[in-house]
Amino acid sequence: MPLGALQFASGLFLLWDILGSILGIRSAPIAWVYYELAQIGAVIGLILGTAVSATLLLRSIRRQHAAEESLRLASGAFMDVLHERFDDWELTPAERDVALFSIKGLSTAEIAGLRNTSEGTVKAQTNAIYRKAGVNGRPQLLSLFIDELMSDPLAGVTSEEVQRIDKAS
Repeated sequence: MPLGALQFASGLFLLWDILGSILGIRSAPIAWVYYELAQIGAVIGLILGTAVSATLLLRSIRRQHAAEESLRLASGAFMDVLHERFDDWELTPAERDVALFSIKGLSTAEIAGLRNTSEGTVKAQTNAIYRKAGVNGRPQLLSLFIDELMSDPLAGVTSEEVQRIDKAS
């Protein structure tokens, strides 16, 4: 019997016992020893269910923390890859900003608004970025970074960080 069903049955037994006393509903009497054993079994079932639930909850919390840590490391690795490529392409500070906003999915108008420049300036900067990166547009630019991260999923992550994540999960 799964532990959840045992816990449910134990709770029902104790509830029936209490409601039976309150409402005056009684079934055929059983020997006191068996009645006490049934109550002890019900309590043990509830305690076991609580202990297993707590253990599963703690495991789930640890896995969540490990996943969050992995995501944090992946974000850091992605930013490291971005900056390396920006250095390789010799992007200007303005082009770096535009490239980052473009990779984040912002439109030309949104980038112009954030940078307080005209859309024409942003278009010229994106064209310079694409030319320096050797791509034809935003999708190809983004795919360069995705391909690099997929080829080395733990780029920029130290072995100590990997071991810490493995221990947490």
